[in-house]
Amino acid sequence: MGIEVDVIFKIAGVGIIVAFLHTILDQVGKKEYAQWVTLFGFIYILFMVVSIVDGLFQKIRSVFLFQ
Repeated sequence: MGIEVDVIFKIAGVGIIVAFLHTILDQVGKKEYAQWVTLFGFIYILFMVVSIVDGLFQKIRSVFLFQ
């Protein structure tokens, strides 16, 4: 059907872990590391979303180009 539920749970899980690590590192005083963790988490989720969008475009292309 649409987007699978496990992908949503993966994205939510990564977001929770990144938020947890960011909070801990920020309280310890390692703000630079906290920013890096947030950036890497964002990039990881961005690649997951890009792969989902790529699959969507492949399906659209197969429907309209009859391949």
